[in-house]
Amino acid sequence: MKLMEGKKGIIFGVSNARGIAYSIAKQIYEAGGDIAFTYANEAMESRVRPLAEEMNAKMIVECDVTNEEQVKKVFEQYEKTYGKLDFVIHAVAFANKEDLMGDFIDTSKAGWDTALGVSAYSLVTLARNAKPLFNEGGAILALTYLGSEYVVANYNVMGVAKAALESSARYLADSLGKIGVRVNCLSAGAVKTLAAKGISGFDRMLKAAILKAPLKRNVSLEDVGKTGLYLVSDLSSGVTGEIVHVDCGCHSVYASYEEMEATYAYQKEHQN
Repeated sequence: MKLMEGKKGIIFGVSNARGIAYSIAKQIYEAGGDIAFTYANEAMESRVRPLAEEMNAKMIVECDVTNEEQVKKVFEQYEKTYGKLDFVIHAVAFANKEDLMGDFIDTSKAGWDTALGVSAYSLVTLARNAKPLFNEGGAILALTYLGSEYVVANYNVMGVAKAALESSARYLADSLGKIGVRVNCLSAGAVKTLAAKGISGFDRMLKAAILKAPLKRNVSLEDVGKTGLYLVSDLSSGVTGEIVHVDCGCHSVYASYEEMEATYAYQKEHQN
């Protein structure tokens, strides 16, 4: 019997085959899970539908996670199609491009509201509407990043949004623990995705991660997908309220010997 055989759930945020959300969905599907898919708007449908169909999804629907009425209708349709719920995956994040550049102090109120509304409050909305459908032992998984804990160049307001997401996950873990539902976050390291390519200086971030990481390599999409599978499966039945890092150990190291040597060499080369 496969690990996720008989398990059913829904994923919000898959946008392409070179992303973290897709890699997690693929691992769940290959482990026997049944997954419903949503897409953010009509423009995204043509990207998401083929990916969902290759995983035999019975439900592929539009959902703006900032619209609670739409979220409510999605879960009503889910119940009609699948019945009960074993997992929900939140892989939704957005910030205006101008709020990811320049100085954080210049973040606009509108940009703040957009980033935190889409990227953090939406987790609360999904959890509230999913709650009545959950089987005991169910799981909610949200995707985060180290920029929630440390300053990361060109991440700005998204770092604040991810910090809010992580804190929300802990409070939701307390709220839903009463019905046996777990809530965790997966913090992936620098990994080659289409979304990451939009971050200025990302190639340098990948190189720096190799120097810092105890495993001396970048994390892969497969690494992240397998950890996502673990966190929504019964293998993590006693894990909730956690931020699980999948970054080859980068989060645990301030500065590696190799990184310090590289910095010293750079400074020596450019001291004049």
